Amino acid sequence: MKYSAREEEWAAWMRAAIAGDATAYDRLLKAVTPYLRSIARRRCDQFGAPPSEVEDVVQEVLLAVHLKRGTWDVSRPIGPWLSTIVRNKLIDSLRRRGRHVSVPIEDVMETLEADHQEDGADRIDVDRMLEGLRDPQREIVRSISLGGAGIRETAERLQMTEGAVRVALHRALKGLAALYRSNTRENG
Repeated sequence: MKYSAREEEWAAWMRAAIAGDATAYDRLLKAVTPYLRSIARRRCDQFGAPPSEVEDVVQEVLLAVHLKRGTWDVSRPIGPWLSTIVRNKLIDSLRRRGRHVSVPIEDVMETLEADHQEDGADRIDVDRMLEGLRDPQREIVRSISLGGAGIRETAERLQMTEGAVRVALHRALKGLAALYRSNTRENG
């Protein structure tokens, strides 16, 4: 099967990012964000989610890509891996909001076959990265991206507006990206 030149470039950047190249990682994230947004928009339409859900899903996908980049099999195309993350994050979002989601088994076969063993080092890495954030950003990332809570639920618990939580999450993700870049420069 032939993959697009775009996907091959993304895959090359992801390989370089996994090896510690912060510039390649930055290029990858900037290049895939419109693609992720397009998939999220299409999936929101498909599952009947409101258009306002798109940006939340994109932010969660970017964080998931950051946290789970080591799980991508470099011998496989990156596009389907990204699409799977978008689908899973949208389903998680819909579940948090109490919507019933029915996904055909064909859509999740690859996910079911994958071996998803959590590496303790990943957890330590996540905790270390989160310590670089200040509150309430740290708590918002833990609540939404790691704990599976929704924007509304997190806003109520932290006594913030939903808009403030979205802004803080966006800033936290930018902060995590900056921390990642500085860590790869120090360790690279």
